[in-house]
Amino acid sequence: MNIHISDEAVKWYQQEMNIVSGDFFRFFVRYGGNSTIQKGFSLGVVKDQPEQIGAKTERDGITFFIEESDIWYFDQNDLVIDFDKEKGEPAFDYKKPADE
Repeated sequence: MNIHISDEAVKWYQQEMNIVSGDFFRFFVRYGGNSTIQKGFSLGVVKDQPEQIGAKTERDGITFFIEESDIWYFDQNDLVIDFDKEKGEPAFDYKKPADE
């Protein structure tokens, strides 16, 4: 599983969540909400230190990651984070890896 994040989404997180180079930023599973891959669950985000990284990507010196314990949520999909210009916020999508 991989994490793909657009330049615009990275900039939004830097501005809105006050994250800088050297920080760790976690995507985590939370109960409630709505997603296209797991009914009754959604993604949350938080600046956090990793315990056991299951997937990660680094952009502008920031490590965006998912803990190993939350990998089940993605159902063998990659996490794709883009920026929704109409809503003015990041948008999550889930894609099967290209090598399948």
